[in-house]
Amino acid sequence: SIFNVIKKEFNIDLGKAKFFAGHSLGEYSALVSADSLEFNDALFLLFERGKSMQEAVPEGKGSMLAVMGSKIDDLVKYIGEIDKSRGVCEIANDNSNGQVILSGDKSAMNDINIILKKNKKKSIFLPVSAPFHCSLMNKAKENMKEKIEGTNFLKPKPNIISNVTAKAEEDVNKIKPLLIDQITSRVKWRESINYMIKQGVTSFLEIGPGKVLSGLVKKIDKNVEISNISNIKDIKWLILKIKKY
Repeated sequence: SIFNVIKKEFNIDLGKAKFFAGHSLGEYSALVSADSLEFNDALFLLFERGKSMQEAVPEGKGSMLAVMGSKIDDLVKYIGEIDKSRGVCEIANDNSNGQVILSGDKSAMNDINIILKKNKKKSIFLPVSAPFHCSLMNKAKENMKEKIEGTNFLKPKPNIISNVTAKAEEDVNKIKPLLIDQITSRVKWRESINYMIKQGVTSFLEIGPGKVLSGLVKKIDKNVEISNISNIKDIKWLILKIKKY
């Protein structure tokens, strides 16, 4: 994991993390960081996952819509106004306070967009290749079931926060089916962050390019500390920071 690399290359231990968490595909990165999943196995699973999800729905059939400034309960009510014959429209990502992503059939997504506009809610269609994290991904879920079940996982150290349950998981016999379910399930990122905060977490470290997740965490709770690692310079900065403690 990156923590082991930092420990080896820079002679410092970052093993004090209480949890690892990743958003969607990032959950696999979190599992690698927690020494639960081998890097090569993660690459294989992610390649197969991407391929399966892309092939699950014909091109142009589905879409995803970002909705800003709306509560989950309100969106559930709006979704209920759509004619069932128009297809699937489901909540794919609960990202933060006021940012939710919807996913489903293009016709149903067009309908929900009209309903949102009528209710003066801001929504933007996302430039994605498929409608991820909804029931239209059932075929991909089935394709990945055997591959995930056939991969060796170890107990994560520390615990992983599952996208599906938004809770800490350490049992491999639970982590595998949850990864399978994650393909069609809602990514509960807001709930995951709130869970960690309730468990006493006050500092979050985002590893990877960009600061998207940091921005989401800040919207969820502006009082927590957030740091980022995007390059070697950031790693050296973090080391200096840790050495002060």
